[in-house]
Amino acid sequence: MLLISANVADENAVKGFVDATVEKFGKIDGFFNNAGIEGKQNLTEDFGIEEFQKVVSINLNGVFYGMKYVLKVMKEQGSGSIVNTASVGGIRGVGNQSGYAASKHGVVGLTRNSAIEYGQYGVSIKAIAPGAIMTPMVEGSLRQIGGENWEEVGKEFVKPNPMRRFGKPEEVGYLVAFLLSNQADFINGVVVPIDGGQSYKY
Repeated sequence: MLLISANVADENAVKGFVDATVEKFGKIDGFFNNAGIEGKQNLTEDFGIEEFQKVVSINLNGVFYGMKYVLKVMKEQGSGSIVNTASVGGIRGVGNQSGYAASKHGVVGLTRNSAIEYGQYGVSIKAIAPGAIMTPMVEGSLRQIGGENWEEVGKEFVKPNPMRRFGKPEEVGYLVAFLLSNQADFINGVVVPIDGGQSYKY
C-alpha cells in the first residue's frame, strides 16, 4: 500500500505521486481523477477572479496534470483506464457557479479529446457526471443557500429529481469501480451521468 497526500493544483506534486506509484508498483492500471471544489456561489459578474482561478486550478488544471503524467505511463505499458469526475454542471448550466461550471465543462472536453488520442494505445478514458450526491461539498453548498436551515433546503432541492433524493457516495463508487475495471475497456470517451435522471428532465 502507498498513501500520498498532494495538492492536485501543484503540477510537481502530481508528478511526484505518479512517479512514486510507478516506482513502487511498476505500473498504473487505473486512475480516478476525483479531487474538486465548488467554490463560492455568485452571479458571473460578481464572481471573484481569484475564486474563479482557484476553482479552475483544482478542478480542471488538476485533472490535466494527472492525465498528463499518468497517460505517459499507460501509453508505454499499452493499457490502463482513467475516470475523471465531471458533474452535471459540466453538461448543462446550473447557475451561480461560473468557476465550477467552466471547470467541469473543461473536464468533459479534456476527457473526450484525450480518449480519441489514446484509445489506440489500449487506454480508455471516461468521465462521470454526478448530480447532487450527499457529500460534504454538497452539504456546504446547501449551507451557502440556507444556512442553518440547509436540511430543509435540501428537501426542496431534490423535489424535481425523478428519484426524489440525493445520491449516495457509495453509488458513485460502484460506477467508478466498474468503469476502472477491465470489463469497461471498450467504453471510451463517454460521460456517464449519475443523478437519478434529473439531467434528462425537461
